[in-house]
Amino acid sequence: MALQRGESMGPASGAPTQRGRIGLALAGGGFLAAAWELGALCALSEAIEGFEPARLDAYVGVSAGSFVAAGLVNGVSPHRMVQLFVEGDSAEETLEPSRLLRPAFDEWRKAALSLPRGLRRALRSACEAGARHPQAALWQGLDELLRVLPDGLVDGKPAEQELARLFGSAPRTNDFRCTRAPLRIVATDIDSGMPVAFGSPGYERVPISRAAVASSAVPGLFPPVRIGSHRYVDGALNKTLHASLALDAGAGLVFCLNPLVPFDGSRAGARRVSRSGPGAVLSQTMRATIRSRMTVGLEKYRVTHPQADIVLFEPRRDDAEIFFANIFSVASRRRLCEHAYRTTRANLLERRRELAPVLQRHGLSLDEAVLHAATPRLVREPESQRVRVIETRATIALRRLSCTLHELERSLAIARTSAGLPDTSDVVAAA
Repeated sequence: MALQRGESMGPASGAPTQRGRIGLALAGGGFLAAAWELGALCALSEAIEGFEPARLDAYVGVSAGSFVAAGLVNGVSPHRMVQLFVEGDSAEETLEPSRLLRPAFDEWRKAALSLPRGLRRALRSACEAGARHPQAALWQGLDELLRVLPDGLVDGKPAEQELARLFGSAPRTNDFRCTRAPLRIVATDIDSGMPVAFGSPGYERVPISRAAVASSAVPGLFPPVRIGSHRYVDGALNKTLHASLALDAGAGLVFCLNPLVPFDGSRAGARRVSRSGPGAVLSQTMRATIRSRMTVGLEKYRVTHPQADIVLFEPRRDDAEIFFANIFSVASRRRLCEHAYRTTRANLLERRRELAPVLQRHGLSLDEAVLHAATPRLVREPESQRVRVIETRATIALRRLSCTLHELERSLAIARTSAGLPDTSDVVAAA
């Protein structure tokens, strides 16, 4: 599904949708999904005239998408976030994943302290069950032991602290009430199973950094995040995108980015999910569920927000690059961001006749000259490990200067192409 449009307001809507008001809804999927979204956003910002991701009218983020949405509403461009998050800029501002996560030592310590008591309960339960039903003794004991396991393996506090620091100085803000445009970050109340949109009335006092960590707390991997008297986990448990929140904020056009699609390996020679281990099978199951649920949700907007336009961008079903990427690899993150940038440009070119009238209704237009031109490289080549080890203030300053020059050259190349001038830069690579 790519486009949706209707004709009149529905009763479930919030503010009336308005042409020219642009919203963005970002799904989750971990660090690799965020890298894909950033690459796609860079492509959209370069090829759609009038589309500025850091200057939109409404933002919705779920799970990893909440980190990207929080950065955008604070004026951090997708190109700058590529430097911070994908390239691992080692200057003062960085969102390098290796710095955002650490083992959940507190959870493991609590589990270790409760282990003796848990073992006693397990043994007692197994003996009681064995007296009545011998075959149930093992399962009864295992059930008691599972209660001892920690609530999560990874601590999200470093990520929260890094975001709080990044957004803590003007003109950026860590306060939902002070953002330039509405920001909604969705998490799930683990005790009720209901979604909560932080930033909405009644939930706007929670720091943006804490809401983003709560929205990204994948059950089993991260402990539930306590906010007030409630505990929250991944916002994708109920919906994939929650794009209706952007529509309720009055957006007439919402760009939706969903990195998680089920992989279609049916063509000859394609890698098979069934032969790639239990992790791939679990990932395929999750993606199929998310994609099916999202399709139902987008169809519902025809009724609830029929005047609105929704444009969906996601990977191709046969795109093995994102499905089989190594989630722990820095190289995979860089490669996937570049891949998303190039495939999104190709997708825009392929869908240009379909997209042009929709964008025009909201004051946007495709720059076909940019799309037809050779694709410049988005992600810089990594520097050698030796250089990074002996890093000094001078080399940090030089690296930041290199980043600035790289983006300046890219911007000039794109501007020349858009203006119909010959491209003389040496940063353009073959698509």
